[in-house]
Amino acid sequence: MIDVATQIDLLFTAELQFRLAFAVRLAVTMDNQPLDLPVEWSHGKHNVNYKEVALRKDQADFAAWNMHRSATFLIAVAMKDAIKAVVPDPRNVTNSDVQASYEISRLIRNAFAHSPFNPVWSIDPYCRNRVFEVRDVVSLDTTDLQGVAFNWRPYGGPLAMLRLCRYVRFEILKDPKRTKRIIPIAKNIYYQQGNLILEQVKRPEKKK
Repeated sequence: MIDVATQIDLLFTAELQFRLAFAVRLAVTMDNQPLDLPVEWSHGKHNVNYKEVALRKDQADFAAWNMHRSATFLIAVAMKDAIKAVVPDPRNVTNSDVQASYEISRLIRNAFAHSPFNPVWSIDPYCRNRVFEVRDVVSLDTTDLQGVAFNWRPYGGPLAMLRLCRYVRFEILKDPKRTKRIIPIAKNIYYQQGNLILEQVKRPEKKK
C-alpha cells in the first residue's frame, strides 16, 4: 500500500500535469505553441522521420483538447486512490465532504475507465439520482446520468476538478501548505471564460 506522503506527491503530480495540459492547449489555440519535432528520431531499435510524426495545426488543436480532457481522468484516479489510502471506508464515512469527494472522483474515473476517448457516465445504483457536494468546492448531480455521454456540466468543469484536487490534498491528506516559489510573469496576458479566450493587446504608441 502506498503511504500518505507518496499519495500527496502523486496528487500534486496529477495537478501539475493537469495545469501543463491546460497551458499547452491555450498555447496551441493561440498559435504560441511550436509544433516542431525532430527531423529524425531514434529510440531503441526504432526510427522515424519528421513526416511520420509532424502535426498539422488542426491535429494539434484536437490533440491538445483531448490531452486536457485526459488529464481530468488522471486527476480523478489520483484523488480516488489518495482518499482510499487515508479513509478505510469512504462511502460510509460520517464526513459528507469526504464522502462526496470520493464519490465524485470515483464516478468521473469510472466514466473514462472503459472508454477513455469516448467516456460515458457509469453510475452504480447506490449513486443514481443523487447530489454529491463538497461545500464551496464542487457538486455532482447524477440524476439521469447513467449511460449518458460524459461532459463537464454535471460536475462544473475543469476548474472544479482542480479545486477538488487541492481540497483532497490539503483537507483530507493534510498536506502542509508551503511557501510558494516565485513564478515568472506571463509573457502574454489572457482572460478566459469557459472556452472564450481574450488576449490583452498593447495600445500603439502615439506619434509625437
